[in-house]
Amino acid sequence: MLSVEEARERILSHITTLSAEDIPLTGALGRILARDAVAGEPLPSFANTAMDGYAVRSVDTLGASPTSPVRLRLAGEVPAGRVYAGRVGAGEAVRILTGAAIPDGADAVLEQERTEVADGIVSLLAEAPAGTNIRPVGDDVRVGDLLAPQGTELGPAEIALLAALGVHPVPVTRRPRVAILSTGDELAPLGEHPGPGQIRESNAPYLAAAVARAGAEPVLLGIARDRTEEIRAKLQQAASADLVLSSGGVSVGDYDLVKQILSEQGSIDFWRVRMRPGKPLAFGLLGATPLLGLPGNPVSAAVTFELFGRPAIRKMLGCRQIERPTVEVVYEGEDIERAERRQFVRTRLTSRGGTLVSGTTGAQGSHIISSLRGATALLIVMEGEGVIRTGDHAQALLLNDAMPWGNE
Repeated sequence: MLSVEEARERILSHITTLSAEDIPLTGALGRILARDAVAGEPLPSFANTAMDGYAVRSVDTLGASPTSPVRLRLAGEVPAGRVYAGRVGAGEAVRILTGAAIPDGADAVLEQERTEVADGIVSLLAEAPAGTNIRPVGDDVRVGDLLAPQGTELGPAEIALLAALGVHPVPVTRRPRVAILSTGDELAPLGEHPGPGQIRESNAPYLAAAVARAGAEPVLLGIARDRTEEIRAKLQQAASADLVLSSGGVSVGDYDLVKQILSEQGSIDFWRVRMRPGKPLAFGLLGATPLLGLPGNPVSAAVTFELFGRPAIRKMLGCRQIERPTVEVVYEGEDIERAERRQFVRTRLTSRGGTLVSGTTGAQGSHIISSLRGATALLIVMEGEGVIRTGDHAQALLLNDAMPWGNE
């Protein structure tokens, strides 16, 4: 039986980053940058004013004060989006609005609150040293600056920066196509009433949502009954996918057929991991396509996807960080016995005085789907002897990329 680290290493060794494609920048939210984005021009590309006021020569403002104003002739006006046609000469001022290009000859802008205007004369009530209220060329970004490195997940801020520098379209990694297959006679499809002895199928809806949130495209294959030929046919449909996720059929029961068919149609690398929940986890190749066989129990499927499936998808996307961060927490709750297998406990984190406190989400059976709701992290109970008690420090794997704060 493999450790969690060994299983993750074996899986990721078979995963490669997918090819790039160019897409409109307006559709790039959440996509992964396939190449470094480098500035080909400065930002701003021309010197402009930071506020409404008057463009002047700094030398003409010397000595200006409320009790001894300096009077300049109003020579014109330049709004944003226009360029002043002339040049600011000695004894002249040009009305200028925020964002407008600084006219030739001017080297300062005195804000309008420090001026008075009457009969074509601008009275300056303060000095304006050179550079006052001027945004110089390249003040924000210089030519050659790295805007965003390869592997960056593009958010609104990155998109705004790329737009300002004219990076459009943008090169991103192609979304992986992830085939999702559920197996088992006991499963009733979504929207159908369960028959005698059946349960409503929830793994595929969970995995489709989790796959999409990870940045991939889910491809639902439906449910395969516990028939060798049916599972084989479903897996053949998945041959064109970049990754296959199955749930169920990877344990040691008479009807756990996924491992058997995977061995026939490809190769199986391993099928047990020293963890709880999620011990019966299989990994292999369906032809050249990686297949991750998740357990059938809903919580086990969810936890193993987070630990193994999501990192595989993020590596395919070329993400700079493929695993979610872990944080130190203080545990609060009933005692948890350490065991031979590493345990991943669904937990809700709250902040108390700057300390993250971890409390369980309820019963922790692998069939308790409600324990997933409200879980913001997985408390990691390492292998070994002893007990985790209230007040003990431990590590927790965040289930969101941002830190959780507050109560539910």
